[in-house]
Amino acid sequence: MRIKISNITDLQTEIARLKLEKKEHEQFLVNQYQLLKHKVEAPARLFNMVVSNVPGVDMVKGLISGIGSKKGSGKSDWLTKTVQLALPLVLNRTLLKNASWLKKGLVLFASETAAREVNQTSVSSVIDKITSFIKPKKKKKKEKLAEAEVVTAQVAPPQHPPMITAEESVQDNIYGIPKDSETY
Repeated sequence: MRIKISNITDLQTEIARLKLEKKEHEQFLVNQYQLLKHKVEAPARLFNMVVSNVPGVDMVKGLISGIGSKKGSGKSDWLTKTVQLALPLVLNRTLLKNASWLKKGLVLFASETAAREVNQTSVSSVIDKITSFIKPKKKKKKEKLAEAEVVTAQVAPPQHPPMITAEESVQDNIYGIPKDSETY
């Protein structure tokens, strides 16, 4: 629907009409979104209503709620993600091969919790401790000697020229420039 605009009043009325039409469309879309949201949430509401009448569900929810939550910053490094994926696979194929589903579930839940605590910094600190224990003792002696040399080098005071005051440095100079300044 095109309206021929010939003057400023026609333009202003068309702008007002378009703004009104825009608001009507926005209100229609908001209403449609609310209806869709209500329809999508209906199964969850029904499930929650049924579950709320079953005794003991709150206790199970409390136990299970910690499974998906992560402690810390929420971001994990590549090592943590790898351990979280590989540990259940390894446990299922080795230790839990003939175990019941209840034992598998409990052990895998515990392993997932333990895998969250593993990260690059903790593994690297353990590796550093092991390597420092295994390293030969000769290097420690060399390090101690180097530290002793550094300490003795720091004990000797550096040789400075005798200190003079600001008044002494400009004493014979009419411009007030110190004797030892690097001005040319």
